[in-house]
Amino acid sequence: MQFNATSRSVQGSSASRRLRRAGRVPAIVYGGDAAPLSIELDHNEIYHALRKEEFHSSILSMQFEGKASQVLLRAVQWHPYKQQVLHVDFQRVAAGQALHTKVPLHFVNAESSPAVKLSGAIISHVLTEIEVTCLPNDLPQFIEVDLGNLIAGASVHLADVKAPKGVTFPVGGDTVIATAIAKPGGAAAEETPAA
Repeated sequence: MQFNATSRSVQGSSASRRLRRAGRVPAIVYGGDAAPLSIELDHNEIYHALRKEEFHSSILSMQFEGKASQVLLRAVQWHPYKQQVLHVDFQRVAAGQALHTKVPLHFVNAESSPAVKLSGAIISHVLTEIEVTCLPNDLPQFIEVDLGNLIAGASVHLADVKAPKGVTFPVGGDTVIATAIAKPGGAAAEETPAA
């Protein structure tokens, strides 16, 4: 995914307010060997990009002064009640340098799991994203978690998830990702005949 950026010459809160009134968003790019770079973005372009999950977990191509740079989205500040982006932080990405970021989890086969089909359990997603360490070329857009074998009362731990090639999880394998919570008086209670 790519986005366009232009140089931001004026800084400070009043300059940022003027930018926002003009439909622009102040942003910064940091990291790597170069000094931090103050940039500005088109509000509508970045607003719609931020609504896509892959924009948050992919290496992005920033078009700046005719050159493309690889960056990673690090932080977004939103207005408390308006649908307005106030500020965005990006980090430069170097090809041979490992990065640490969060990747969304996609849960599959929950409806066909014994927990749901046989026991009528409710699947609770304890985590929706997970911290990963990898080289930029190995960064996955998401990590799939198969819930097909989950039984009622059991949990899926990080150790049960296969990491994509080149990706490691810095957190422990005993971290709970999802759990099947049995409904009170679930399937067992329904089988008991009424007196």
